Amino acid sequence: MTSILTVDDSASMRMAIRIALDGAGHEVVEAADGVEGLSKAREAKFDLIITDLNMPNMNGLEMIREIRRLPIQAGTPIIFLTTESDDAMKQEAKFAGATGWLVKPFVADHLIKVTRKVLGA
Repeated sequence: MTSILTVDDSASMRMAIRIALDGAGHEVVEAADGVEGLSKAREAKFDLIITDLNMPNMNGLEMIREIRRLPIQAGTPIIFLTTESDDAMKQEAKFAGATGWLVKPFVADHLIKVTRKVLGA
């Protein structure tokens, strides 16, 4: 079973992601902001990380930059799931280490399809 970390300050968004990914057979671990997400990324290896961009305490870009320094997460794909769709922001995210980008609101089937593609399943 694949282990996926989801990081979003919206409890309802974390629940929607969990429902979609649980239903597709993935184990989902949740974090409410970048600080908590980074802490969980230090504690356990994940197969995929899905994060929001705009969050309190530490935003998604800062979190990705820090996660990319962790040997335990070397090679772990990271997908942004955010309301942002600006091309310059997408480039900044890619430079920070993001693997992909999905815009909210998301369709569960699309999230599952992207997850499978990124995981090579």
